[in-house]
Parts: sequence; C-alpha cells; structure tokens
Amino acid sequence: MRRMSSEELKVKGEVEQVPDALVYEMRGGEPIYYRAYDAVMRGERSLEEVMGSGKLQWWIIQTVLRFLFQHVEMTKYTVATNEVGFRVGPGSWRSLDVAIFERDAVLAEGLDNEYVSTPPLVVIEVDTKADLRAFEGDAELYMREKTEDLLGAGVKRVIWYTTRDRRVLVAEVGQRWYLTTWDDEVEVLEGLPLNLAQLLAEEEGKGRR
Repeated sequence: MRRMSSEELKVKGEVEQVPDALVYEMRGGEPIYYRAYDAVMRGERSLEEVMGSGKLQWWIIQTVLRFLFQHVEMTKYTVATNEVGFRVGPGSWRSLDVAIFERDAVLAEGLDNEYVSTPPLVVIEVDTKADLRAFEGDAELYMREKTEDLLGAGVKRVIWYTTRDRRVLVAEVGQRWYLTTWDDEVEVLEGLPLNLAQLLAEEEGKGRR
C-alpha cells in the first residue's frame, strides 16, 4: 500500500484549497494535513481542536519530558518539544513530539525562527495528529514512512508510543526495528532506559495521595 498524493485526493474529492495552517508536515512537496482538516474548512471544528492533543497523548509527552529533564545531561544535550519542525530534505519537513539534540550542534546552526536542520539524536512520537486518509487510514504506513524519513535524514533512534494498543516501536540506524509494549524498558540514550508503564503508574500513584 502506498500513500496517495494530494492530486489523487483531489480526484477523489478529498482535497480543496487547504490553508497553510492546516498542513501538518510536508514530504517531497506533498502536504500531509492535520486530522479532520476538512471539518475546519467547513466550519464544524476549530483549528485549535484538530491541532490539540488528547489527554492521554499529552500526559505521556509530559511524563516523558519530565523523565528526560531529570536524567539527561542538559549541558551536553537539549530536549525539544511542541511539534518541533525538522527539515528532512528538499521540500520536506516533519513535526516532532519530543526530540533530543546535541546542544552545541543546534547552537552552531543559530537560534532563529526557521525549522531545525540539525538531525536530532532521538525522536519520540506519541500517536499522530496527521490526517491518515491519504494512507487509506493505515497508521502503520504513516509511521513507517515518517520513521524512514527521519532515519534517512540522520536521526539515530526513533521511538513511537501508540495509545490504542499500548505498543512501542523502536527503530535505529543499521538495526532491526522491533515492537514491544509500554511495560518494557526502552533505551532512549545509551545507558538511559525508560519504562513508560512504570512512569505512568508512579504518576497515578502521586495523584491518589
């Protein structure tokens, strides 16, 4: 199965003239839209609604970020979030939930309002906000394509957490990809394992006190 282009979607009547604000990512000049972008165009939903994260999604991201800020050496690395724009090639950029960069490499690029070109060492994704109709509703196809783009652009490790089945996909350069569960430890950086199920259980335990 392959992703349909915007021209093919137009033939199917799926795409009109879509505002730039509804473009989630770009791949080879082909836009990937936010989920339910057409509901925004019809006035049925707001832009903020389709760009926003569900409770579980943002809670996981918050939990992962707290863990990273506590354990990552911030003089050596920097942790970025909030849909970081990363240029993966000509006419292509991807939005990242969480990314770990070498601090000096980002500073050397310069701090401005452009999307970052320096490849992060690690990317952590939780579900997606992308509209999947161009992928025939196949989230795995979207995940595979995005992961391949990121690794091809120099990212060393990509970690996907999915909330529907509580699975984790881990992909590394030169290594076989593997699928496991939230209960398993996943190495984020060398010597830094992360167990999402354990972290979430600790969060819930704090809330009951």
